[in-house]
Amino acid sequence: MRVALVNPRWTFDGSIYFGCREPHLPYEFGCARALLEAAGHEATIIDGHLFDLDDGDIVAEVRAFRPDMIVITTAPTYLFWRCAPPELRVPRHLAHLLRDETPLLVAVGPHGSTTPAAAMAKLPVDAIVMGECEETLARLASGSFHDLPGLCYRDGGELRINGGPQATAFKDLPVIRWPAEWIARHHHHHHRFDAAPAGPGAEVEASRGCPYHCSFCAKENFRDIYRRRPAEVVAAEVEALAAQGAEYVYFIDEIFLPDARLLELLVGLGIRFGVQTRIDLWKPEMLELLGRAGCVSIEAGVESLTAEGRAALLKQCRMSTEDLADRLITAKRHVPFVQANLIETADDDPELIARWRARLQAHGVWANDPVPLFPYPGSPDYRRLWGPPDAQAWERALDYYLDSYSDYSDIQDARPLRLAELEGEGR
Repeated sequence: MRVALVNPRWTFDGSIYFGCREPHLPYEFGCARALLEAAGHEATIIDGHLFDLDDGDIVAEVRAFRPDMIVITTAPTYLFWRCAPPELRVPRHLAHLLRDETPLLVAVGPHGSTTPAAAMAKLPVDAIVMGECEETLARLASGSFHDLPGLCYRDGGELRINGGPQATAFKDLPVIRWPAEWIARHHHHHHRFDAAPAGPGAEVEASRGCPYHCSFCAKENFRDIYRRRPAEVVAAEVEALAAQGAEYVYFIDEIFLPDARLLELLVGLGIRFGVQTRIDLWKPEMLELLGRAGCVSIEAGVESLTAEGRAALLKQCRMSTEDLADRLITAKRHVPFVQANLIETADDDPELIARWRARLQAHGVWANDPVPLFPYPGSPDYRRLWGPPDAQAWERALDYYLDSYSDYSDIQDARPLRLAELEGEGR
């Protein structure tokens, strides 16, 4: 089967989207292509975002490939599935344009994983993959359909949902390779602030999922169970990217946990990297190794400055607030940029936050002004407020957020639009 994996050219006008708006490698499609080709299929990735293709360009490339199946993602890369744009404006418009270019049009992403019926009602597709998509796509291309777990599809006039979201084995993925042209175009260095880029960037995935279950994290329907790839495979992937000219990689792992073997293999490769993690899981000697391995950026989730606040967020953090500050300061001795992420919670005192941030900033550690929490469908916070997600889950979450807060992230528009406005005709 010939499979076209399509990443739209994303636009975010009026969106509440919290993720980075620069192009990143579509890692889910890189993994899917590897499994499809291993199963004997021909697969190509058409990335409208990285290559700045308009919809007409994308359609022309798809048509030239003559696919038996087209796959469209509803969120920009695995890195941002947990904080996806609530709206389906961009993939829906592209899906309409591609509808007649293939007998089988499929969507993947967090929307269909969490609310498959609602996503199917908005998208002109034949099927939606629920959960991590690589293995399901490979099985779908090999002929499975009506009995395939993790698939939502139209059967005549009825909607069928086979089981729930699926997880891949992940640990057996090979080295994910990208054409040299792709790396050369990847100018963005995600979450890097220590130096201006001198060469291309890239993304890598060492682990998937997270052993923790924080209340605000919408990962349960995709990328939930923690798995780790062999350190030797990850290091080989990083080395291959370095050989293509990449000078920086960002690990898209939900949580980059201490892994002495991997860090030892990265030492000496001459490549810089960034991670997102929890600082309470790193001992001082491992932070020293992290810096020596090439880490130049740490984004550490602290979230709340009281034990009660962290407990309410289900953080399972055993460190005190002062100990967290000390560990962040220790990290800064080895890693050029260290950030502590804070979330706006009712238990945190503004004066405490100001003092804590000032102390960290005096040691070169950045701590953000606490930001309001968005109750993503599929997160424990969403269930606490409204129960299981239904057909109006994304609309409900966005309305709640817009009605509850007047200040937004500095990367967002002054007043994000509601979902009906974003997904309405003419936008």
